[in-house]
Amino acid sequence: MVDVKSRLTQEEKKVLLQLLECDNLSLLFKATVHGFTASAFHNICNQQGPTVAVAYNSSGYIFGGFSAESYTSRGTYVYDDKSFLFRLKGSEKEPSPLKFPFKSANQAVYDNSASGPNFGAGALVLMHQNTATVFANANIANYAFHAEDLFGNGGALLECEVYRVEGVGALLQNPYRMIEWTAGGKEKLMNEIRNFKPSWNSVPKFRILFLGPVGAGKSSFFNSVNSVYQGYVTSNAIAGSDSTSVTMQYRNYEVQSEDGKPVPIIFCDSMGLEEKEGTGLNIGDVPNILKGHIPDRYQFNPCAVIQPNAPGYVRNPSLKDQIHCVVLIIDGSTVEILSDKMEQKLRQIRKETKILDIPVLAVLTKVDAICSFLEEDVSDVYRSKAVVKQMQLFQEKLGIPLNQIVPVKNYSHELDLKNDIDILILTAVRHMLRLAKGYFSNLPTVKENS
Repeated sequence: MVDVKSRLTQEEKKVLLQLLECDNLSLLFKATVHGFTASAFHNICNQQGPTVAVAYNSSGYIFGGFSAESYTSRGTYVYDDKSFLFRLKGSEKEPSPLKFPFKSANQAVYDNSASGPNFGAGALVLMHQNTATVFANANIANYAFHAEDLFGNGGALLECEVYRVEGVGALLQNPYRMIEWTAGGKEKLMNEIRNFKPSWNSVPKFRILFLGPVGAGKSSFFNSVNSVYQGYVTSNAIAGSDSTSVTMQYRNYEVQSEDGKPVPIIFCDSMGLEEKEGTGLNIGDVPNILKGHIPDRYQFNPCAVIQPNAPGYVRNPSLKDQIHCVVLIIDGSTVEILSDKMEQKLRQIRKETKILDIPVLAVLTKVDAICSFLEEDVSDVYRSKAVVKQMQLFQEKLGIPLNQIVPVKNYSHELDLKNDIDILILTAVRHMLRLAKGYFSNLPTVKENS
């Protein structure tokens, strides 16, 4: 069997996804493999739903057309009010996208078994007359374009590919939340986080607790935050994927900054939650963690709650030992399949935080697994309908307000930092610090001396 591979680079595919505002592309047809013929095209591409035809010519241009309607070899014009022509790349080395809209949706696509991809009654025909050529007639009124802009008047085709377009309309027109995705925006966030300070003199740093199911990315989130401030990808906390918790001890981690400037946070990592009783973090230990009774490096026992006579047990914890904000870290791609037992444990944690008036932030990890459009760049995370849907679903399940639910992508396979991932992580950290600051604002004054 012939191995059919896309000619698009990752960068070109990313730009095309943005042009199409879709979730994914699946390669169906490749002319150099299947043949520059209309019959081969229709045999493979009919009844495939929305498709995009991508042509590559000898002038270095990448161009084509999108059809939202399935090809069926119907022998007629197709009404398609979502179709358009595009140039993905011109003579430049980098993508230079242009979009050419239709003028008449009634004849947007010509679906005929004797023709390859045919847009606008012959405005653009790929594999013209079963050859590796392109035919274009900009004078036809269906599309507004100049041939020079579209494909540089290079009529010889090196390749023609057709992709099934998946998840059309996967992106919102306007972002659900506004974020500044620039290097300057990242620097502002880093400085803003550094400048947070507990309003109690006896508390030098905010203490943030991570709780969540096994494999959700608690330790990875700390490593990701630390990486941003270190300036390179680090792995201080033990992280990994397993059916049981990788973290066995209660650990306190301080963020190390590359420039030596202090970061006012202590992240507290715990054993992961598991469905089965007698495994994972014992929910009975949660109040002890929240109140500051459990010492750093305490070895959790899933079958028994810590006792006051345990080595290192903090009998009289001060305010600086207590938790100031709880962060529920959840694999965002599994929200729909959270078991009843896991939901019950998460609700119990919520109950304990309410008793102590400790704020809760939910962090949904693995946004790139929720929406494949975000695999290469997460800057459209708040335009992703799938991500917003998961946030809303988690709100319904746990009753956490939407403004206390944020999505992130942890560093996992990456070897170098990426600006978009950094900004999403820092935005989450800023939000948890804002909540922690609010916790101190609600404390009675007498707490200052406790």
